[in-house]
Amino acid sequence: MTGRTNGDHVEVATEAPGLGGDYAAQAQRVRDTVIDPDAAAQSDLPQVLHTAPAAVALIDLGEGLVTYANDSAQGLTGGRADLPIDVDAWSEAAGLTDLSGRPMRDTASPLSRVAQGIPVSGEPVAVSDAARRGSEATEEEREEAEGRLLWVTGFPLSEAVNADQRRLALVVFLQLSGAGAQRHLEMVRDRAVVATELSFTISDPSREQNPLVWVNPAFSRLTGYELDEVLGRNCRFLQGPNTDPASISRIRTALADERPITEVLLNYRRDGTAFWNQVSITPVVDGDGRVVNFVGVQSDVTERVMVENERRAALAAAEETREQLRLLTESTSAMSASLDTTGVASALARIVVPAMADFCCVDLLDEVDDNTSVRRAAVNHRDESKLDEVRALGRWVSPTEDGRDPIGQALTAGSPSLLPELPVRPAGIAEQPELLHRYEALRPRSAIVVPLRARGQVLGALTLGTELPYGRRYSQRDLYLAADLAARAGLAVDNARLYAREHGAAETLQRSLLPAVPPMKGMSVASRYLAATDGAQVGGDWYDMLPLPDGAVGLAVGDVVGHDLRAAAAMGELRGVLRSYAWEGLGPADVIDRADDVVQGLGMAAMATAVYARLERGDHDGWTLRYSNAGHPPPLLRRASDGAVELLTGNLSPLIGATRAITRHETVVHCGAGDLLVLHTDGLIEAPGTDPDERTQLIADTLAGQDADMPVEELCDQLLEVLGVDGLRDDAVLLAIRLDGDLAPA
Repeated sequence: MTGRTNGDHVEVATEAPGLGGDYAAQAQRVRDTVIDPDAAAQSDLPQVLHTAPAAVALIDLGEGLVTYANDSAQGLTGGRADLPIDVDAWSEAAGLTDLSGRPMRDTASPLSRVAQGIPVSGEPVAVSDAARRGSEATEEEREEAEGRLLWVTGFPLSEAVNADQRRLALVVFLQLSGAGAQRHLEMVRDRAVVATELSFTISDPSREQNPLVWVNPAFSRLTGYELDEVLGRNCRFLQGPNTDPASISRIRTALADERPITEVLLNYRRDGTAFWNQVSITPVVDGDGRVVNFVGVQSDVTERVMVENERRAALAAAEETREQLRLLTESTSAMSASLDTTGVASALARIVVPAMADFCCVDLLDEVDDNTSVRRAAVNHRDESKLDEVRALGRWVSPTEDGRDPIGQALTAGSPSLLPELPVRPAGIAEQPELLHRYEALRPRSAIVVPLRARGQVLGALTLGTELPYGRRYSQRDLYLAADLAARAGLAVDNARLYAREHGAAETLQRSLLPAVPPMKGMSVASRYLAATDGAQVGGDWYDMLPLPDGAVGLAVGDVVGHDLRAAAAMGELRGVLRSYAWEGLGPADVIDRADDVVQGLGMAAMATAVYARLERGDHDGWTLRYSNAGHPPPLLRRASDGAVELLTGNLSPLIGATRAITRHETVVHCGAGDLLVLHTDGLIEAPGTDPDERTQLIADTLAGQDADMPVEELCDQLLEVLGVDGLRDDAVLLAIRLDGDLAPA
């Protein structure tokens, strides 16, 4: 801006920015011309500036108020700003913002700086919208107002002489429009792109290989390549041996489809160092919608990727540790639930496939008559059709230098083996076509063999294997986990063996306490004793049948409360007491009462249930059954005449050892030829998850449905099959007697 004086007249002219205007010189000339700015502001100066071809305003520096605005400046506010007015309020009335659209009040605006006495040599501002004109603005005025740019210049007009003197500043607004505004915006953007720390590139898809035609200095700082080393080349020179081909393929596809894409990939600098590069590529189209360039923005995100990778690695390690603990916990629980060695081996094989292996086998050492043999106790495979290959492969896994196989080493010396890579065609079985065929069908890749050891003794071996082509390669970490798992399995196997020995001894003791039923003339007798499989303890179940001196036959079935050696010992004592009183010829009620007195007097056992009965020959080839029941499951009687089954529930009394306050009585039942008497203990009817009454009814229905002449041995087997007694949790006794003749001793 220039100014000259002619008496009391000041004439103002303006120049557009970038055309050689010296704003500092202009400011000085205005200062020199306006001798008394305070007086001019009140009289001469406003009149001179009123017709200036630019928007001009005066600011009172002491008050920060716009005190004057010519017609052009008033037009910016639509005439709605009453002077004097605060600088920021005047800016809002004029709708002025910075280039990003923020209001002047929120920025270090040019007007605010001029109001503080700071010269502004030239700076762009925007007219953000037509709302400053209110609802009165026409559509054309709104469209015209949108996107307008103003060039702002301002400076103080004089220095303060004393505190009472007013200081003024002059502000001039020039409109930038058309090509001038576009050139200005391009200049600002170009300067920002060049100065930014983000790496920018531009490529030309119309040329072969879509080469780079421009890069900013930040690209050279990021990659180490100078400008003359990259122009004319496709940016694939940043790729290296570990760049993900999938990422490159996605970028190539996006470029072919002319669509934006962002990828993070491993690139390499000029010195060969690698860095993670976040690349964003955007197509640039011309007025016809044709892609003329691709703009790329590159950012070094190595630190972010490394932190993310470390986080993922930590999460993966934590998840792997959690899975290993879960595997060990579940395996311990599953193996401990089995009380035989085969069950332990099967549970182990189910757990490790597929958690640790594609296939596995468990070999156990068995001792038979002081001889040790190897038994493949369990096998498993992801594919059930390959179980035979695993089972038939034998002990061979991979030959060692001394010719011994790893399973043999584990069984004999307790040595673990880690075989990271197995041969595709091993030499050790090349001359065994059948074995080689099974090996090639199995296609093992990697294997681990660990001994099952407990209490210093090797009990077996666990073999884990993975298959080609997807099976993983075992590492030392896997060997440690397999060894821990095998140690738990070894302890479970040893516990199962101890249980088997103790259970066998207990069952032998139990059976030794039971009588051998002598042949009885005129009747058929069958008995069954079933030892419980839940626990290694002996029970107190027993049965007895003996011919008495008076010609009758005594029957007894009982169960001492408890499942230990004390219960077994008490059972033996109680059985002897009952036999003694029965031999004296006492009635059933007296026999049980006398036995009750002895039990309570001598403290032989806590309590026991029992049924004692006498079978006596009656008139006309019949029998009389007299019995007394001390808390025991009732006997069943099947009538030969009509097949009806009776539950003998007469005179039930408390358990032996419970109380003597109640006097026991006996019940008399008449039986005929062919009638069937069945006695049992509660182990047959108190199965887990079942109703004892329903199982008792099942026994009755089974008896009623059989032929009257079915042998009692077959009848007992039929009853046990119907009841499903596998896995009994309590010992059980079954006694069946068919009355079919003379009761005299054979």
